[in-house]
Amino acid sequence: MKIKERIRGYLPVVIDIETAGFNCKTDAMLEICAITIGINEEGVFYPKDTKHFHISPFKGANLEPAALKFNGIDVDNPLRMAVTEKEALGEIFQAVRIEIKNEECTRAILVGHNAFFDLGFLTAASERSKLKNPFHQFSTIDTVSLSALYYGETVLAKAIRVANIEWEDANAHSALYDTQKTAELFCQIFNAQQYS
Repeated sequence: MKIKERIRGYLPVVIDIETAGFNCKTDAMLEICAITIGINEEGVFYPKDTKHFHISPFKGANLEPAALKFNGIDVDNPLRMAVTEKEALGEIFQAVRIEIKNEECTRAILVGHNAFFDLGFLTAASERSKLKNPFHQFSTIDTVSLSALYYGETVLAKAIRVANIEWEDANAHSALYDTQKTAELFCQIFNAQQYS
């Protein structure tokens, strides 16, 4: 089975973005992780390739103190090795396009926990960077809804625990960790519901 046969020609890519607020037009994107999803010969989904970046706030970006306290990001820490939105998205989009071509898909679909939030920030950053976005403009696969259906939970940490996936609270709210766990959750749910 090809991945394109499972989700209407779409390539699922799990995305998590850490931000400096809730407004995708004014608040900074500070961290992004993207994990492409593969499928093996038995039709089993698995997390495939990972791209992860710390991001410098765009010029004039708003930084909400409450958001920074919540995610624990020190924007001025040089050890972040932050890059621009354009650099990060450019690398992610290039890798996604290669995978779309390899898998004969039509485009990518964003998989996320509260996916509309991440899609909003991804779209706004793409527009600021003047980059063509390979993701569907409005369709997403939201693991909040999938988790509510399968596990009766909508909070990521609670859904992960009910799904018997390892979770460490200390690592939460890192784009890398949350994306890895969301990818595991997505694959587990989709692998439990096979189509012939």
